[in-house]
Amino acid sequence: MAKKRANGEGSIRKRKDGRWEGRYTAGHDPNTGKTIYKNVLGKTQGEVKEKLKKAIADSQQLDVTRATTYTVKTWIKLWYEVYAEPRLREKTKDYYLNYIDNHIIPQLGDIRLDKLTTIQIQKFYNDLQKNGRIQRYKHIELKEKGLSVRVVHGIHTLLNNCLEQAVKERLLLVNPARGCKLPKMEKKEMKVLPQEKIGPYLSEAEKRGLLAAYYLELTTGLRRGELLALLWTDLDVEARTISVTKQVNRIKGELIVSQPKTQNSVRTLAIPQQAVDLLVEEHKKHPGNPYMFPSPKTGTMFDPDSFRHTHDKILKAIGAEHIRFHDLRHTFATLSLKNGVDVKTLSGALGHYSAGFTLSTYTHATAEMKRDAADTIGNVISQAM
Repeated sequence: MAKKRANGEGSIRKRKDGRWEGRYTAGHDPNTGKTIYKNVLGKTQGEVKEKLKKAIADSQQLDVTRATTYTVKTWIKLWYEVYAEPRLREKTKDYYLNYIDNHIIPQLGDIRLDKLTTIQIQKFYNDLQKNGRIQRYKHIELKEKGLSVRVVHGIHTLLNNCLEQAVKERLLLVNPARGCKLPKMEKKEMKVLPQEKIGPYLSEAEKRGLLAAYYLELTTGLRRGELLALLWTDLDVEARTISVTKQVNRIKGELIVSQPKTQNSVRTLAIPQQAVDLLVEEHKKHPGNPYMFPSPKTGTMFDPDSFRHTHDKILKAIGAEHIRFHDLRHTFATLSLKNGVDVKTLSGALGHYSAGFTLSTYTHATAEMKRDAADTIGNVISQAM
């Protein structure tokens, strides 16, 4: 016979198999109005009493009528549609959908949301590092099977945010992703175009009819998408400035123009007179075209991938070590710091959110500046002795 307890405390009875069972009301089905009962089991009456107390407390924090209705797949799809997608840039949507459709759902999707554990997520992250890379093209052999540390961190950020929302909606008591251990992010050594290679680089760009574009890149450090989205109307010849208000990316096979990466990325940059002269000459080649750097082949917006391939060909032609196109941005920043441009001014030019971020990014250059400053003051003091 079940032991009667006060209202809201459930009931406890000893079962025929010798174990003790605690039963409690967990809510009511919103469709039928029927009471939802749940139970806990234990070897002793005292053990069940404690479990029952905790289960009742937990049920009061959870929306039990919804908590058991979601799998990881159904919840993450709903979360993406309602909370994530409306706030994401187009390029970021691509990343999120890749993480969700190619990694999270195939590995965790069938698990009931309220049954998802920290250890399941940890094993998922561990496997991503070893075997997470997707074979997209059969004719191209994968060089590495595991995903990069950066991508694993990106997947964790997405999943963690998704599960945090589930906690807020009372679908989970705690976020199981919180306790996971992530691989350490390793800071890669930054590469720049050596100063002695800048002349040959620009000469080779001129042979290809692209001197203005690559000269502007090296004197502004624009992101590739920002550079190629520039219109002729973004140039103020008299003020010697360009307005950076948009960027272009290839998304699902199409060139999409959107807002820059962050609010700080919307900016007006002062450029050298030589850059202005080159841009004016460039525009004379295609006076009726709105794009500052139209594609030589199509006359439309220059494809970012094609522009990057041209950069690779230029490096090969001048016998320079391969660097990414993005490393031209680092080249601009490094040369600016080494030649006395203050960090705050540089931070604004790069579209960074703070000078502190710029400092931490270019510690290799600022360390050299500090040594030069120390030598300078040392010489001043030595001369005064």
